[in-house]
Amino acid sequence: MSTSMLDVAGVLVSPDHYIDGERVPSEERFELFSPIDQRLLGQVAAGQPAHVEQAIAAAERAFPAWSAMSAAERLPYLDRFAEEIGRRADAFCTLESNDAGVLLSRMRHGVVPRAMLNIRWFAEHALGLQERPIDTQQAHHRVRHDPAGVVVIITPWNAPLMLSTWKLGPALAAGNTCILKPPEWAPLTCSLLADAAHAAGLPPGVFNVVQGIGATTGAQLVSDPRIARVSFTGSVPTARRIAQAAGANLVPCSLELGGKSPFIVLEDADIDAAAATGALMYRNAGQVCLAGTRFLVHERVAERFIAAMRTTVDGLCVGDPRGEATEVGPIIHPRQVERVLGFIDRAVAGGAQVLWGGQPHPFGAQYVQPTMLTGLSQDDEIVQNEVFGPVLTLQTFASDDEAVAMANGTDYGLGGVCYGDTAHAIAVADRVRTGFIWINSFGIRDLAAPFGGIKRSGIGREGGDWSFEFFCDVKDVVVPKKPFRPSFSHR
Repeated sequence: MSTSMLDVAGVLVSPDHYIDGERVPSEERFELFSPIDQRLLGQVAAGQPAHVEQAIAAAERAFPAWSAMSAAERLPYLDRFAEEIGRRADAFCTLESNDAGVLLSRMRHGVVPRAMLNIRWFAEHALGLQERPIDTQQAHHRVRHDPAGVVVIITPWNAPLMLSTWKLGPALAAGNTCILKPPEWAPLTCSLLADAAHAAGLPPGVFNVVQGIGATTGAQLVSDPRIARVSFTGSVPTARRIAQAAGANLVPCSLELGGKSPFIVLEDADIDAAAATGALMYRNAGQVCLAGTRFLVHERVAERFIAAMRTTVDGLCVGDPRGEATEVGPIIHPRQVERVLGFIDRAVAGGAQVLWGGQPHPFGAQYVQPTMLTGLSQDDEIVQNEVFGPVLTLQTFASDDEAVAMANGTDYGLGGVCYGDTAHAIAVADRVRTGFIWINSFGIRDLAAPFGGIKRSGIGREGGDWSFEFFCDVKDVVVPKKPFRPSFSHR
């Protein structure tokens, strides 16, 4: 057991792996810096082949006993897991704010309560998925949701706690054992999550955390033939590599990827409401896959909309995410800052006009002004590709048909927003090719509902029964109603 701990703003957290119920150190480590002010937070264990092997072996050993439990027997463990997350609420808030730059207020009031709910809700939902009868003329069918086996979960740096628990909840409730690979740019809340699981009494090997770099640690995990499922949220290029590695072993993957979602403002929209919602797209410094980043505004209301949204954006507080008044925090990493500013510079060089922002923010090295660009063509790079920063684009349209064509005119299809008269907005939204779309609203997420995208935005759905369909092997036990007499003539 390693005795070294990182002290992050008064919160002690282990930099080591968590395997088979114990902390496991590594001689190989990587440095971790805060996006707030680039200070060194410490050195974190980098997973080596031996650690990956150890974690898979531990998860395999734990699987028979954990999977043999009923959902009702697993429920108390997962309830305690949620309770232990709640007991560490302040620590989770401090760590993720310092490690990932997430707003402290958002962590306190949104993320931590949601993380607890992710564990509890799926544990309770699993109670109804034990067995489902189907009665036909020929036979009685007993449809079971059996645990798949050892699951690898890989989460991104923009929401490590929320997205880890979003996947762990159904995976563990279904009876799988799990290996979590945290994001290397923001791994600390995943490490603290292991402490919560340990305190909750989850049996050794049921939940493991192997930290490391995606190209090495992650690649070894997803290519191992003993893995039954891979659940990944992140970028399209990484997803392609994961799918290729897992595909060699025919391992199913759930891939929740990026977005370039439309924010449609129809002529009959409530302009002030649409503008206020539009400013929410800068939340988490725009590092949100489901944000509506392409504003498509009817030409007759574009001037009014721009003025209303500019007023709202001018009032946004950019700064230290630990401040209660802060509404826009830092970009996660210098490489991401370079990427975001590169998109802006190339767009402006190509003729785009800056409505507001467009520059680094004076608050600090990893801060970018909330930005809106216009004067763009549908095939422009910044219209077609995900920026993942506080950068939005605005185009106008003259008809519903034009708006729908523009909305559907990228390789992404994750989410969307549509503001207008409700019936009109629904009629337009029904024609937009996307995994989900909010009408006169944004960010409503119910655990019972499906979440996911189409095209380059991913494969599969998470939430409700859809999560269990992925994390389980669905088995049909068939009992004939009449004695079965085999015959070669039967087809």
